[in-house]
Amino acid sequence: MSGVPGRLVEFVEALREHGIPAGPSETVDAAAALEVLGLDSREQMREGLAAALVRRGGQRAVFDATFDIYFPLGVGAPSQDPVDDLAALRDRLATALAANDQPELTQLAGLAVDMLGEYGGTAGSGGWSAHQTLERLQPQTLVVRVLEAIRAGSPPEDFTDRLDRDDVRRRVEGFRGLVRTEARRRVAEVRGRERVSRHAVPPAADRVDFLLASRAQLAELRRVVQPLSRKLATRLAARRRRHARGHIDLRRTLRRSLSTGGVPMRPSYRRHRPGRPEIVLLCDMSGSVAGFANFTMLLVQALRDQFSKVRVFAFIDACDEITHLVDTGAADPEDLGARILADAELTRWDGHSDYGHALGEFVERYSDAVGPRTSMLILGDARTNGGDPNLDAVRGIASAARHTYWLNPERTALWSTGDSEAHAYAEVVEMYECRNVHQLTRLVTRLLPA
Repeated sequence: MSGVPGRLVEFVEALREHGIPAGPSETVDAAAALEVLGLDSREQMREGLAAALVRRGGQRAVFDATFDIYFPLGVGAPSQDPVDDLAALRDRLATALAANDQPELTQLAGLAVDMLGEYGGTAGSGGWSAHQTLERLQPQTLVVRVLEAIRAGSPPEDFTDRLDRDDVRRRVEGFRGLVRTEARRRVAEVRGRERVSRHAVPPAADRVDFLLASRAQLAELRRVVQPLSRKLATRLAARRRRHARGHIDLRRTLRRSLSTGGVPMRPSYRRHRPGRPEIVLLCDMSGSVAGFANFTMLLVQALRDQFSKVRVFAFIDACDEITHLVDTGAADPEDLGARILADAELTRWDGHSDYGHALGEFVERYSDAVGPRTSMLILGDARTNGGDPNLDAVRGIASAARHTYWLNPERTALWSTGDSEAHAYAEVVEMYECRNVHQLTRLVTRLLPA
């Protein structure tokens, strides 16, 4: 396919690669929206396609970044006259930020990338870098100049000063986003839209690797804990209702069918009332794994009404119970990791992971936490720093619990590389790759008993 229909199909395929479930019906709706809206207004196109293709919260940022690649604002270098030097560019940028002139800011983003962002030697042989552009331009250092231009000499009050500063910072961050968009557009012209869309569009929050997430991305994940927990609680409750209905009781069904001439119009079921299960978390809190553990602990604690009991334990080279610290009513989610490290006794030697000692200490001190109704989740990358993995302790935990699962935030390809004992542990308990919120959601829904 070519022309607008072909471009639209390519765009939808790129969205599906980023986890936006746009199928044939959504594609037809998007084509109908384009037919009605036309191609005159790019922003109307954007909103029409978003209405047809975006179905869940948290997907709009991915949609917008992909849209800017497949339906760019322009082609090639900016057509406006270039500025003389960096100082002149910064002067124009400060003026545009003070006036909040969006068309001018868009033009300046194109000029900045063309002037400061090219790499690779000869023109067109390399690409354009948003990071390089922003490092040279330093728009964040213009906040004071922009504030002075907005105030025009009038002394601000403390309250309005803070509001003005926050507003200017938002404008600067918006300009940084325009620079990133422009750099992706220019690179896509050289290297192809499909390649740039696959590698340069930031993933949605639920697709970000726990081990690679930045501080801002982890903060975004913490914000989605409560909405996600409500969704998962609904799924678990629905599954519990289905299981409570039981299987068909054939004898009672046939007996009841005698009143309808042998036709089983009203099936009879063997009803059972399963109790709510207990859940125990054992979490590695060392290094970058701590972000994954923190999020999972908050999620399970938010789901606590679905379980009869929730207990949480953490370890680095020693093991301690932290159930009281994970209580959402008593702990700030943003400071949860710091509170755990400060209040719990997780280290006794050098602060490196010691799975063998920590697992053995859990079995010795907290064996009463695991029983026949317990679902046990072990969270960690299984990297023992060359120490004893203590497989006997894991066997003891698995034999005492109803279910035992190990959630590993590393890619499966990295298991048992270096000091990882992942495959050794996987022979004792079921181990699953759990690198992002999307995988964690599926695993929690599928693995936890109803």
